[in-house]
Amino acid sequence: MAQIIHRVRGYGESAAEPGWKRVERSFPDGVSGRFSDGGKAAKAFALELENAVTVYDVRTRIGGRVVTRTFKRRKDADAYANTVEADKLRGVARDPRASRITLAEYARKWMERRTDIRPTTRAKYGHLLDRHILPTLGQHDLCRLSPSSVRGWYMALRGRYVVTADDAYRLLRAVLNTAVADEVIAVNPCKVKGAGQVRSPERPTASVLEVAAAVEAVPDRYRLALLLPAWCQLRRGEVLGLQRRDVDLLHATIRVERAWTAPMGQRPVLGPPKSEAGRRSLAIPANIVPAVSSHLEHFVGSEPDAWLFPTASGSALSPRNFNRAWDKARQIAGRPDLHLHDLRHSGLTWAAASGASVAELMRRGGHANPRAALRYQHATEDRDQAIADALAGLAKVGASVGASVGASGPRDRRAMKVVGQEKSRGAHPG
Repeated sequence: MAQIIHRVRGYGESAAEPGWKRVERSFPDGVSGRFSDGGKAAKAFALELENAVTVYDVRTRIGGRVVTRTFKRRKDADAYANTVEADKLRGVARDPRASRITLAEYARKWMERRTDIRPTTRAKYGHLLDRHILPTLGQHDLCRLSPSSVRGWYMALRGRYVVTADDAYRLLRAVLNTAVADEVIAVNPCKVKGAGQVRSPERPTASVLEVAAAVEAVPDRYRLALLLPAWCQLRRGEVLGLQRRDVDLLHATIRVERAWTAPMGQRPVLGPPKSEAGRRSLAIPANIVPAVSSHLEHFVGSEPDAWLFPTASGSALSPRNFNRAWDKARQIAGRPDLHLHDLRHSGLTWAAASGASVAELMRRGGHANPRAALRYQHATEDRDQAIADALAGLAKVGASVGASVGASGPRDRRAMKVVGQEKSRGAHPG
């Protein structure tokens, strides 16, 4: 139970020393209640003092530690004591001293403890914290962060950068969810309705002919690097991370074991795929198997660890050099709006249009959750035309059936009438 202590201070005469001096005494209540013995004793003592002031300390034990909070009014102390006891029963009582840590301090510790995130993710989180979250909210104590302050920050940021605002909001929510789990705060103040949703703009898709035109526009040693994102749905880093040993021409499969990533503001690094789902084996479509075989013969060393796309010195091809070749190719293909990643996007869209299920798209694209794969379950213009043609075919079948029924209907009805008359005569012989 929370205990309320009456603390009375003022000026009174001392029997030991002549004159007035400042004195203070505490009178604890046995239990919380206005008419407890502590309250009566405190009132009696206050009458003996000049300029007496009474304050109320509420003491309770939270998480094994004694927590004290002082109020000027008794009714406020009673209300707080009742609230704390109710929170303890619900398991949400928190030591306010634990939450007297700024968001900046807690977020830095959170980042240090997250040893499970990739370098690219760490760099992105650091950028979001330094540029968009901490400049506004960093100096707030966690216990002072309110839904209104979070909402104001989010709406101001969203007015300038929609996608970045949602990324930053998701990160802030994750940090504060950990604070709730650590029992630093009782409730996460990130309560903005609809905030943090993934709102990536729809990227354009390329047709098969446009991809073929782009492939023709690059030097021979780069052509397979454009075919693999489109037809095997590989990410750029996965393509550049391929080695000879990852290609099995006998079974027409390709194995993704590593990928190049480029953390924000840092040099590219070689590491595992984006997620465990990214480590996968894929069937190579028959239409590009000859291109794979030719590329291995002319541009790849004989060693098992030889890079599939090497430089003249044999090292892995730099993403920057590859991007320069792609920039020229998309201009020649008449699709300057396409990004290199749009080739993978197009390939997954083709797969969805061919009837691939969500699970099959997830495996093909190396996705860890179905949300990413669902992006590709949208209609393409070619598929939409095929659906329209199929609907038109149904209409033609329906029309022919209706015409047949309409043409034979009267005769059928007359025949049924004759049969009915004959049955009637048979049932009632004259």
